[in-house]
Amino acid sequence: MAPAPQRLKRRAEFLRVAQRGRKAPVAGLVLQALERHDDAPARLGFTVTKKVGNAVVRNRTRRRLKEAARLLLREAPVAGCDLVLIGRGSTRRRAFPALIDDLRRALERAGVAPFGEGGAAR
Repeated sequence: MAPAPQRLKRRAEFLRVAQRGRKAPVAGLVLQALERHDDAPARLGFTVTKKVGNAVVRNRTRRRLKEAARLLLREAPVAGCDLVLIGRGSTRRRAFPALIDDLRRALERAGVAPFGEGGAAR
């Protein structure tokens, strides 16, 4: 079993990923990825802006992102990068399998995971 990903918690960590990382917007979320050039498990951060809704809506959106990341990264762990998943208004209405596909596609676009032809998570 793969080790649980570490979390990004401090504002400075989120800002570093936003400033220096790659951005991969897809229908259900936005992914920001910054390579760390080490072999440690990926560190994940989750954020949802107030534009999405009140605290209840934002927390539900964040929980959906966390679960999609947990399921996808359990199949194909990612190492050596920091990932920030940003929830959108469409994240909470998106069908869950579509949300997982969105995350897979965003990881591909950011060049983080080998999900292409014959990749581990397909």
